[in-house]
Amino acid sequence: MTASVLLAGCNTDQISLATNAKANQPVPPKLIAAMAEKDMDLQSPILVRLFKQEAELEVWKQTRSGKFALLKTYPICRWSGDLGPKVREGDRQAPEGFYSINPGQMNPQSAYYLSFNTGYPNAFDKALGRTGSQLMVHGDCSSRGCYAMTDEQIAEIYSLGRESFFGGQKAFQLQAYPFKMTPVNMARHRNNPNMPFWKMIKEGYDHFEVTRQEPKVDFCEKKYVFDAAKPADARRDPVFDASAKCPAYVIPEDIVEAVRGKQAKDETEYARLVAKGTPVARMNTGIDGGMNKVFAAKIPEGSTGLSEGAEGTTLQMLAMAKAPGTIPGHVNPPKPNLDAAASAPAPQEEPVVAVSTPATTRVAAAAPAEKAQEKSSGGGFFSNLGRKMGLGTADTTATTPPPQATASVAPAQTSVTPTTAASRLKAAVTRFVPGHDKSRDTAKDAPKPAVAAKPAEPAKPDTRLAATRPALKPSVSDGAGEATQIMGAAPVVQSNSFDSRFGAMK
Repeated sequence: MTASVLLAGCNTDQISLATNAKANQPVPPKLIAAMAEKDMDLQSPILVRLFKQEAELEVWKQTRSGKFALLKTYPICRWSGDLGPKVREGDRQAPEGFYSINPGQMNPQSAYYLSFNTGYPNAFDKALGRTGSQLMVHGDCSSRGCYAMTDEQIAEIYSLGRESFFGGQKAFQLQAYPFKMTPVNMARHRNNPNMPFWKMIKEGYDHFEVTRQEPKVDFCEKKYVFDAAKPADARRDPVFDASAKCPAYVIPEDIVEAVRGKQAKDETEYARLVAKGTPVARMNTGIDGGMNKVFAAKIPEGSTGLSEGAEGTTLQMLAMAKAPGTIPGHVNPPKPNLDAAASAPAPQEEPVVAVSTPATTRVAAAAPAEKAQEKSSGGGFFSNLGRKMGLGTADTTATTPPPQATASVAPAQTSVTPTTAASRLKAAVTRFVPGHDKSRDTAKDAPKPAVAAKPAEPAKPDTRLAATRPALKPSVSDGAGEATQIMGAAPVVQSNSFDSRFGAMK
């Protein structure tokens, strides 16, 4: 009878959500195999981390040991705004901080294929008066303050969240950062005005790094508090209010010690990098967001914007790589916002002085080489005689054009002398010199080997790369054998589908 009442209470929208093909796509077999290798259950809890500068989304999953391990890293197709938190509606900023995603925030009917709401603004954002709404992680590779993936990527991420809810997880944590909170990144951005906020959320980053457990997040006095617990003599758990004074709380001693050790090590490395003169990152206020190199390499005039890739890789190197999903034709790569750049104040940066190494300039010594050649062949007297008689000069480059000289190296001159007026005069005169040994002349006049060869012309760059880019394939799989669902096909819907189970919570 209860079941019939529930069925009677379901409206047509709930039924359509329960049978939504996109929202009920199965987790790919390859990903399930990866879980088995890492001792994870299909329906164990997940945790998501986002990094703007690296343009990466990480999905972590709880192992049977109770700790989280990295399951998969997804390149982000597009994010908008600048490094730093979202402050107000319409600023195009993608949020930064800690957010909680429950089943009601999963949107199977998204205009961007599939999506889930980040939950911005959280209690901390509200305490600071920050505004904004509908900040999502979604597909379609298009962002106006969101984190955009490809449709194939968000289908996988959505399915992982759905299965964790099936397994009993009430909400999964989303951690959004400007970059990986390493000493080198903190040193590079040490002059950024958002640094106090970044140091605060780094505390939660460090808690997760040392424990591999989802940090408990609370707010008080307009700041984040991580892993707070009630004092030993307290009768009830502390009650937190983001705008009020912090209640009495403690942090477990084992976490405190582990975090303190990590932070001491980070601060030592940070001080070393600053003392070494690590350059300060430029403030790129005029650039709107970023894009992972994997996607930028596939787009004409593509740019990573504020994102950075792994060292040693270029867009040309990635042009032939497989794209992790279908890139829509309307994708808009990051480009400078000229109006914002013109109105932005000059950034306060530490000066970076470029020290130029003086170029080593080699000059070909043509005159001394010519004198040596004339002396060895007896040409000095006859060349002078020829010039006095007006029969020409000994021009060693008359029949061969000189090689192109570079800015710093003069062209080398060869010692092979073709027939000239002076040499012809010498031959005519020597025939009338009594007792002259012509065989010695032959040996003397034999051409000498070249001193310097003509430099080879630099190879022309291969311009065929753009013309040979492979056609994009709508696949997020890293291998060819992974099963994917064809768009429009009706999958087999489990009786315990995501929306039918959690429809009452929306």
